[in-house]
Amino acid sequence: MKCEEISARNLHKNFLDKEMNVKKIILPALLSVICCAWASAQTQQTRSASYNVFNPITKYIRMGDVEKLSAWFSDNLEITVLQGTNDASKSQAKQILKSFFDTYKPSSFNIEHTVGRETMKYALGSMKAGGDIFRVTIFVSLEGSNYLIQQIKIEKRD
Repeated sequence: MKCEEISARNLHKNFLDKEMNVKKIILPALLSVICCAWASAQTQQTRSASYNVFNPITKYIRMGDVEKLSAWFSDNLEITVLQGTNDASKSQAKQILKSFFDTYKPSSFNIEHTVGRETMKYALGSMKAGGDIFRVTIFVSLEGSNYLIQQIKIEKRD
């Protein structure tokens, strides 16, 4: 064999070895990334399908905790308390609810019905507060990756 043939064979063999090493490293890594992304998307879908946004909201209304409840407020929302309806900023809505809870301290709150789809949900509930019973309607919508309260209505039941 000539020296040139041996050199060409070695060069070709080295190239094939490097190509196989790249395939051994890059392909499994790429498959891992794809599988992780798919699993993450499936987990996110499962979480959003089973997640009940009204659980924490119910807890904070039941406690009369305006501070924690207001974390769920959209920057601007519609708030109806008794007869007054306002398009309010988050801080205005917080003050309106604080005033209501100061007068009517909740003793219980239960969600009686929910309806909606992944991006928007309604809940109808009943609250006992200050010796009266109130009907509470809450509308939330998905903003980015968070559900936020767009509308809350508190009406005295007759």
